[in-house]
Amino acid sequence: RGISREPGSRWTEPGCQSCTCQGGQVLCDTVSCSVPCSHPLPAPAGGCCPTCTGCLHEGVARAEGDVFSPSDGNCTVCVCLAGNVSCLSPECPPGSCPSPSPADCCSCTPEKCHFRGRTYAHGARFSLDGDDCTTCVCQGGEVECSFTPCPVLDCPQHQRQLGPGQCCSTCRDPPAPAGCFLDDNGVEFPVGQIWSPGDPCELCICQADGSVSCQRTDCVETCPYPIRIPGQCCPDCSAGCTYMGRIFSNNETFPSALDPCLSCICLVR
Repeated sequence: RGISREPGSRWTEPGCQSCTCQGGQVLCDTVSCSVPCSHPLPAPAGGCCPTCTGCLHEGVARAEGDVFSPSDGNCTVCVCLAGNVSCLSPECPPGSCPSPSPADCCSCTPEKCHFRGRTYAHGARFSLDGDDCTTCVCQGGEVECSFTPCPVLDCPQHQRQLGPGQCCSTCRDPPAPAGCFLDDNGVEFPVGQIWSPGDPCELCICQADGSVSCQRTDCVETCPYPIRIPGQCCPDCSAGCTYMGRIFSNNETFPSALDPCLSCICLVR
């Protein structure tokens, strides 16, 4: 490559090729790297071999003497020394701890609860013998008991009831209506009562559920001179005749209002 090399000389070509001059010939071979550490850093710019002047741990470069914790934590401590990473975990004495999440790094097993001759695991929930209204829980060797919470009722106190074997009161069903109460006149009608609200052609009945059902009467009987009886819905065609504002009974004769020489008679047909 235009450069003179002394016999026996050795140099490095680009691409990490190690070359020597022997007997007028150039012999090249790939550079062989000897890495004496477990976590070497990548080769620096222009270099071919990794370096042990630092550590590469979990993709993160660490300086010589750097102390760190791995990503999984668990209170393990690691140190970088000459390209080697050494990690130490704390030694935890055997035993129990009062809570499932201790503040230190040692894992522990929460204490069991011994209650009334029985053993319960931490976090277990149970009821007292014969009392389903009380719930107990084992917390780190101690038992805490409390009453079963009851829902909030929306009925007044006199409508609440507590059944046999029940922990919480329930609302009784409201009593069935005994009749129909009308707010406009303050009159209460018993179930099945029929009455007229003021119009003789309308009849109402009190239903079993306390509601009022009303229906109008259709008059089908017609005649030329019907008689309207006060308090009666339909005109009466068999009671007599109505003439010029006066009522005459059947077969009754009377003078005509238009001609005094004429005599009229009421005939019901």
